Amino acid sequence: MGFENFGVVSFTTETKASDFLDYLEKGKVMATRCRRCGTNYFPPRMDCPKCVGSDVEWFEIKENGRLVTYTVVNYGPTGFEEDAPYTLGIADFDGVRVFGRLSKGLKESDIKPGMGVKVLPVKLPGGRIGYEFQKV
Repeated sequence: MGFENFGVVSFTTETKASDFLDYLEKGKVMATRCRRCGTNYFPPRMDCPKCVGSDVEWFEIKENGRLVTYTVVNYGPTGFEEDAPYTLGIADFDGVRVFGRLSKGLKESDIKPGMGVKVLPVKLPGGRIGYEFQKV
């Protein structure tokens, strides 16, 4: 699968981390870890800016995490205008911080920093794929 099928708007068709989409298609949300210095990355990176190494390994984000913060987007940028309002958040999964959307099925009144979340792949319109946070 090409990277052009990721998310609502894709700005590139080529990336060194294109396996990310293959994993999403298989139901897995993956991050990378530099084998040289141990730094974790999400979104996945194939080159480590910390130690300038390129020896990375993939690992699945499968444990539950905690929502660190969130915001409600009322006026979406280009490509997301029709989606607004939607909620974006940052969640911590045992030291890996993930930025993403919260499920539209969550009411804003139920969203609280510190709440348990899991991150799951989701199918989007037009054969696209992404991921979102769901409450646990």
